[in-house]
Amino acid sequence: MAANVPYFDTSYLVRLYLRDRGFDAVRELAGASASIASAWHAQAEITTALHRSFRDGRLQHRAYLHALDQFMAESNDGLFVWLPLTDPVQQRLEQFFQKAPATVFLRAADALHLACAVENGYSEVHSHDRHFLAAAPLFGLRGVNVISPETL
Repeated sequence: MAANVPYFDTSYLVRLYLRDRGFDAVRELAGASASIASAWHAQAEITTALHRSFRDGRLQHRAYLHALDQFMAESNDGLFVWLPLTDPVQQRLEQFFQKAPATVFLRAADALHLACAVENGYSEVHSHDRHFLAAAPLFGLRGVNVISPETL
């Protein structure tokens, strides 16, 4: 699966529903595949990110509900491959942090993404998050950001 289904972290997944900077490049990348993979917990992250956009006033209530409905429909229709958070994923995460230098800044959710990608045979992950991208090589992954610096 890893060879033909790209792995997106949540910073990319939300750009499928929000017009955040670089959303057009992310949507173009997504459009080149029949499906997109991500860790199971990204479903909660997307839902909360959409609500945060509503709470912060970036989305009106109707637009928020539309984005949430679209996400749920596409998820149910199989656009996303939700990779399970298994014991080996957790063990890989723990092994990583046993060896991680003190300078590594990585949120738990992002560490789960990276460990999940490795455990499912990925060599490349897509993200816009600088901490995620900096930690990817420490997991043996190539971090890719298709969002050009000019859009930042």
